[in-house]
Amino acid sequence: MDISGLKEAGLTEGEIKVYLALLEIGSSTTGPIIEKSCISRSIVYQILEKLMQKGLVSKVIKEKTNYFQATEPNKILEYIDRKEKGVEENRKKVENLLPELLLKQKTSIKSETNMYFGFEGIKTAVSDHLYSKLKKGEEFYCLGVYAFQQEKYHNYWQKDHRKRIKAGVKIKIMFNKNTGKKILENRNSFKGCDARYMPTDVKTPAWFLTYKDTTTIILQHPTEIAVEIINQDIADSFQAYFNEFWKKSKPFKKQKL
Repeated sequence: MDISGLKEAGLTEGEIKVYLALLEIGSSTTGPIIEKSCISRSIVYQILEKLMQKGLVSKVIKEKTNYFQATEPNKILEYIDRKEKGVEENRKKVENLLPELLLKQKTSIKSETNMYFGFEGIKTAVSDHLYSKLKKGEEFYCLGVYAFQQEKYHNYWQKDHRKRIKAGVKIKIMFNKNTGKKILENRNSFKGCDARYMPTDVKTPAWFLTYKDTTTIILQHPTEIAVEIINQDIADSFQAYFNEFWKKSKPFKKQKL
């Protein structure tokens, strides 16, 4: 007999052996059940109890002795129906709970640090991750971008601006004061970009990119490396610094010819 269907219905191998034994021998005490099913005496009562809970075995007491009997085989279908109904009810409970679970996930503090090396690594840390998190109309921020830009980066940033515009994302950038005006003119020529000079003479080789829960520290020269920190508190801290500098900065004015 192929008992795979009974297993898929949720019966254990021991439950199947006991149930089949009872079908053959009829109403019985545990002795014949143990002999017929080859189930040890130590667990037969436990199995019979589970089968009774599933509605597949009944028990009567005759002269202070327990007799067990298998219910009609069609009761297996009823058990499956009850099980499926229980699964469906449990599914609905979980569905109702999902908003609270998602809220907990969103409000919990997540921390993760990733490092990327080389030109391709920086591209991954910036474009691939940034645009997977930001939605149309949202914004990201760059602080302390330094003056020197290798040609490959200058070309890449222009390409990235076109990608940003297509995604409908905005950007605010603050460059070090010694950055050439042509670079700011170029960046401000792209829709949704507001590029300005830092309101301080501080010049650093690394610059900071922040958005959502992510802060990325980027060094393009002489070593090419990006350190991505995913932590809401850290992102909020960098955002606060950016906002303070931004308040003191002035909109870039294009040179008059």
